[in-house]
Amino acid sequence: MPRVRDAYARKITGRKNVKGKSYTYEYYTMPLNLYLPKSMVERFGTSYEITINEDTGEILIKSKKAKM
Repeated sequence: MPRVRDAYARKITGRKNVKGKSYTYEYYTMPLNLYLPKSMVERFGTSYEITINEDTGEILIKSKKAKM
């Protein structure tokens, strides 16, 4: 029996130092340590629906904006 839950993508800014230079980067994450591509968040927004099927081990992420 699949479980459905609502989730929102969070924007996280990372910092990294390489050979004395400091770099910053951005990425988007959701609960369950799921990462989203930046292009997906720019296109569909930050509101998603996660369907978890424990029998088959599948995790399906659907945008609420695309469903409308």
